[in-house]
Amino acid sequence: MPKMKTHKGAKSRFHVTGNGKIMRVKGPKSHLRRRKAKRVKRLFGETIELHPSDRTRIKRLIPYGVK
Repeated sequence: MPKMKTHKGAKSRFHVTGNGKIMRVKGPKSHLRRRKAKRVKRLFGETIELHPSDRTRIKRLIPYGVK
């Protein structure tokens, strides 16, 4: 059976931790930053865990847990 290919867009947006959690970065962080508050910009920089309903879909896109 051939190897599965990793979805390159998903590889750049998500990463898998050592415990197997899939982490993501928050969305509108690069567009129109000057008018956003400092606190908001700081919160956009952190990574958060992916919602459980999306986990199976993203695991299919990154089958080998690309870091």
